[in-house]
Amino acid sequence: MSGTIKSMGLFIRQDDNRSELQRRLTAELTEKAKKKRELDNKPLPDGVKDSTFINDTQATGKFAWLWILLIALAIVAVIVFIFVTS
Repeated sequence: MSGTIKSMGLFIRQDDNRSELQRRLTAELTEKAKKKRELDNKPLPDGVKDSTFINDTQATGKFAWLWILLIALAIVAVIVFIFVTS
């Protein structure tokens, strides 16, 4: 009989522990939901003006096409050289 009472006391303590755990989980989930709502209400960065890696850079110059042409000619020259020497 005393074993039943003892196990009943442990059962009640487990319920108390679970309810405390449930309170903590509820508080954490509520806090996460608040943070998520705050993030959802903020405007998203556009990825260009808000990016830090754009700082201290400049737009492409007017001679960019010349660099592309020179690189393409160099690649063609290497391919021709490989075919001529083999």
